[in-house]
Amino acid sequence: MIEVVLNDRLGKKVRVKCNEDDTIGDLKKLVAAQTGSRADKIQIHKWYTKYKHHITLKDYDIHDGMGLELYYN
Repeated sequence: MIEVVLNDRLGKKVRVKCNEDDTIGDLKKLVAAQTGSRADKIQIHKWYTKYKHHITLKDYDIHDGMGLELYYN
């Protein structure tokens, strides 16, 4: 299990526990459950890289304690 920190830059930080084999889509569903928003309206970025929903966290080299950016559509 790893813990990922997502910051929406509006004052809200979300800590999500997930597995390295989970996809970005699974991570979006976990974030949506904690924030109360819809999973299809969430985008996850790191700098200028927009993460695609079908690729695993391990493939993106997302590790324990890593911070990501959270955007809403």
